[in-house]
Amino acid sequence: MLQYILKRLLHLLPVLFGITFLTFMLFLVVPGDPVRKILGQHPDPVLQEQIKHELGLDLPWPIRYGRFVWNAAQGDLGTSVETKQPVSEIVASKFPATLRLATASMIFAVLLGIPTGIISATKQYSITDNIFMFFALVGVSMPIFVLGLILILFFVNNLHWIQGVGYGDGSLEYLILPMIALGVIPLAMISRMTRSTLLEQINSDHVRTARAKGVKELVVIYKHALRNALIPIVTVIGNYFASLMAGAIITERVFSWPGLGTAMISAIESRDFPIVMGVVLVMALIFVLTNLAVDVSYALIDPRVRLK
Repeated sequence: MLQYILKRLLHLLPVLFGITFLTFMLFLVVPGDPVRKILGQHPDPVLQEQIKHELGLDLPWPIRYGRFVWNAAQGDLGTSVETKQPVSEIVASKFPATLRLATASMIFAVLLGIPTGIISATKQYSITDNIFMFFALVGVSMPIFVLGLILILFFVNNLHWIQGVGYGDGSLEYLILPMIALGVIPLAMISRMTRSTLLEQINSDHVRTARAKGVKELVVIYKHALRNALIPIVTVIGNYFASLMAGAIITERVFSWPGLGTAMISAIESRDFPIVMGVVLVMALIFVLTNLAVDVSYALIDPRVRLK
């Protein structure tokens, strides 16, 4: 297994290289000048060229990209063009808020998604199954920004159960609405996946054999059926957790959540290229490491799986 992990970590390098390179090239073709954004609409040409030289923006793009890769390999993600603050400090200050939101959303999705999927599978085609799957379909189809605005309008503006949006004092009250908005889609997908994979196991030979031996139904479902259905469920959970870390941008924007997504949007608006590159690199790293953890967990869930 150690050899497998090391090999996957080596595969991580070209993935990160490709993602950062595409992001870098995209910023080259997007119109706009970060220096003019800082100095205003009518900057002093001499001062403008001086700042470009200090920031290295007057260098050819291969040299600029090579510098970024070399510095990033040493843990230096550069300096913000607008605030002059090290990007690593900005990422470190914003990352806990995004991690908290993504983790809470995934816990919310797992705690509701797996039980509803189990109930739907064990009561197939019942009213309960139809209701759960209907809401799962709505959850998958509902855009995050629409659901977020509905939650704010209903719980903040009308009922006044929540004081407002943002991080507030860090209490759970401010986390509830963005957690629900971000967790609804993975909740729906986990529920649907649990139902479909569990139905396959319930109709398999080993489950029928266990029932014929007189094993209790709860033991049949949770020990014989659910355990064999866990691998696709864990795959969905892992992929969606990585996606939540990388895709919390819209949710953070709607709820004014001070995480990496908010920092990313502000950096894009001001063309603060080092922040964008730093956040993209961190998100790509999280995504690949999460998928690696999911692959390794297969061998722990099912001993028949051997990672090579």
